[in-house]
Amino acid sequence: MDFFNSALGRNITFIRPAYFIISGFVGIPYTEYYYVFLCFVYIASVLGNTVVMVLIYLDHNLRTPKYIAVFNLAFVDLLGNTVLVPKVIDIFLFNHLLIPYIDCLIFCFFCYTCLSMQSLNLVALSYDRMVAIMFPLHYQTKVTHRFMFSLIAFFWLFAIIALLIAVGLLTRLSFCDSVVINSYFCDHGQIFGLACNDNFPSDVISFLLPVLIIWIPLLVILSSYICIGYALSKITSGQERAKALKTCSAHISLVAIFFTPILITFTIGPQIHPNARIINLSLTSVFPPMLNPIIYVLQTQEIKNSMKKLGGNKGVDGREGGGCREGAS
Repeated sequence: MDFFNSALGRNITFIRPAYFIISGFVGIPYTEYYYVFLCFVYIASVLGNTVVMVLIYLDHNLRTPKYIAVFNLAFVDLLGNTVLVPKVIDIFLFNHLLIPYIDCLIFCFFCYTCLSMQSLNLVALSYDRMVAIMFPLHYQTKVTHRFMFSLIAFFWLFAIIALLIAVGLLTRLSFCDSVVINSYFCDHGQIFGLACNDNFPSDVISFLLPVLIIWIPLLVILSSYICIGYALSKITSGQERAKALKTCSAHISLVAIFFTPILITFTIGPQIHPNARIINLSLTSVFPPMLNPIIYVLQTQEIKNSMKKLGGNKGVDGREGGGCREGAS
């Protein structure tokens, strides 16, 4: 990050603390129980997403473009929760509130990169579903393995570069007074707010990032749902339409679970109470990864069939049917 430590070719000395202090909840008793709750959610998330990844890896029938995206979603969920929750448990249950400066920036980078990829991965899965419903005869040519790998790789590259810039700009800040981060992790918005020099570039990034990794993906997903709704309106069979709507409703619920609290957090911005920000961001970080294997993956017929076959029931050979199931993950 040395590139960020000079401005217009001039050497600048920045005041960097040896450590930051993570404050956690303010004025709320027995908060340790909340972090224990997050620990149980994390365990459920690890088990569910590990099962999904193992099933996709072992079952060659799941080596499709759709399940490339599903595998990546499970991987991101597993990585994101593993980066976040054990560290949070260490901070608050074992009273390690001091975190070194560099470690805090690395912590911030990985947390926000995984959060970004959760959002962007939903875009990839929405595209897959939209093509499967609107162009079923051309699905095999429009959504190929190469296309899905390329799309996911692009999303990873985009998220990594965006967060490297955001975290790199934090190294240009001086911290002269407080080093207390009013959050439960090394929160980007809380860190640059502590700076005693010009934090305008970080302020701009804090505005652009939600637009790029939250608002635009959400608009793309909503647009895909509009297209899906149009396609479903042409289905003459009420039973098939109801089955497709039921599957789509489950996915819409999952999207709402992910986007609603994080949109509230980033829309209100500095005006949101630190305790509310902690609850919103923590639940957004840990709940969707726990629910994805249940609502978004394990309820699909292909995954159920894979579990039965790998469990010894070789006679099962089913396929999903009806509208939105073809593209659902």
